Amino acid sequence: MTISEAQQEVDTWIKTYGVRYFSELTNMAILTEEVGELARIMARTYGDQSFKKSELGKDLGDEMADVLWVLMCLANQTGIDLTEEFRKNLEKKTARDKDRHRENPKL
Repeated sequence: MTISEAQQEVDTWIKTYGVRYFSELTNMAILTEEVGELARIMARTYGDQSFKKSELGKDLGDEMADVLWVLMCLANQTGIDLTEEFRKNLEKKTARDKDRHRENPKL
């Protein structure tokens, strides 16, 4: 599935099952919440914190997909073509950083 197809799938799902999009501000808050849930799993899986019993079994991939879902909702609501924006962002990063990381003695 391409990014464009995924954006369309999200739009179709929202219009079929979700009735309508939440407001952009609500979706921004939900995105922040989902990123927090992802951060919690990362901190406990790869960081120094341990899981509480109630947190066991949380799925890292599912949390990443939740973040992607809400991001696509926001993109759809604001008329952003994530395929095009990702392409432009990759070009920007390449132009800006093509030598930067190779020349970084820390890496």
